[in-house]
Amino acid sequence: MESSFEKLTAEINNKKARMAVVGLGYVGLPLAVVFAEAGFQVTGIDTNADKVSQLNQKESYIPDIRSERLAEVVDKGLFLAETDFSVLTDIDLVSICVPTPLRKTGDPDLSFIISAAEMIAPYLHRSMAIVFESSTYPGTTRELILPILTRDSDLVVGEGFFLIFSPERIDPGRTDFTTKNTPKVIGGMTEKCTEIALLWYGKALTSLVPVSSPEVAEMTKILENTFRMINIGMVNELAIICHRLNIDVWEVIEAASTKPFGFMKFTPGPGLGGHCIPVDPHYLSWKLKTLNYTAKFIDLASEINTDMPRFTVNLIQDALNSLQKSLNGSKVLVLGAAYKANVDDVRESPSLDVIHLLQMKGADVSYNDPYIPEISIDEEIMRSVNDLDSAISESDCVAILTNHAVYDYASILKNAHLIVDTRNALGNAGKNNPKVFRL
Repeated sequence: MESSFEKLTAEINNKKARMAVVGLGYVGLPLAVVFAEAGFQVTGIDTNADKVSQLNQKESYIPDIRSERLAEVVDKGLFLAETDFSVLTDIDLVSICVPTPLRKTGDPDLSFIISAAEMIAPYLHRSMAIVFESSTYPGTTRELILPILTRDSDLVVGEGFFLIFSPERIDPGRTDFTTKNTPKVIGGMTEKCTEIALLWYGKALTSLVPVSSPEVAEMTKILENTFRMINIGMVNELAIICHRLNIDVWEVIEAASTKPFGFMKFTPGPGLGGHCIPVDPHYLSWKLKTLNYTAKFIDLASEINTDMPRFTVNLIQDALNSLQKSLNGSKVLVLGAAYKANVDDVRESPSLDVIHLLQMKGADVSYNDPYIPEISIDEEIMRSVNDLDSAISESDCVAILTNHAVYDYASILKNAHLIVDTRNALGNAGKNNPKVFRL
């Protein structure tokens, strides 16, 4: 009798294995399209009916996936979006790409992972492989996901079905490293699980990195983002130190970057944002607290990064004071609501915190972001100003919080009365300029 491993191996090799991607956001949609382009029949599953409808109409809401590219796989019958999990009855391969945010208390919010596992469990069947890509703490796949999937099933992992953790490594807006060519770490519950995932992902992705267990794969992702979070925290503190010493932090960083070994360049900013770096280290910190251990580096870096929006507001206040103006009642134009340049992503964006703090101090705040037409601050909707030139000339202070490439910084420098540049967007043109205050 053909084993589950043999059956699934054969179906993957001839690309007859049907694939589903659960969660069609920044991670899931690119993954689904890449596999569809590789010749697999892919079903995307998302609980948001509007998103599903939009995708089936060949309209992409993810900048990294052009609508024309989506249309090609839809027209070929290789991609279809659904809201109904019952389609998993006929699915062989499942990739889970749901969010793993933090609660307001700073603890991990595992509700999306748990919900996905519980929705999949009734359709778990022989010769099915399931990969979780959502960033989480070490032990989640084995201690949380596996028991949910097998609660009402007698299938044995590694024999009847296959369970793997493979962390996403998406960097929105990036074109040199994408879903297809970014090395993919893969850690299966058993050797057979890892073998299945390597065969499966190897049909669409160019570089795979097998590790010995899901825990190693989970910890790998946490290390990657904790490394960045701590180094950003260090350079943010350096910016504060340089400010107090009246030293140009940007010149210091550029000078240090000339060292060809032993140094990696990180730059300061108004805070820490994005879908992973501000969140993932807290998953590890939370896990370690359950083991009576304090992750000191993580907690300290988080404290520094969390305080950067407040430091930015103080910098804006100092800039206005130099013109004998109070922050209370002043018109402040924020440039950039996205968490980083040239993307439409506001998740954990420090710009939102800066705007909130400015409003709390009585400033008359407006913002412009060509990628973000509206934002919500304290449940109030703010809309990006349309006439940027007029907004710049009418503002008491322009705060550059996201250095989008589309901005004409020479024009901004010319027309603004006062500028706080937290990203060194003005470069040397802003250095030693009396109307420019730099982080």
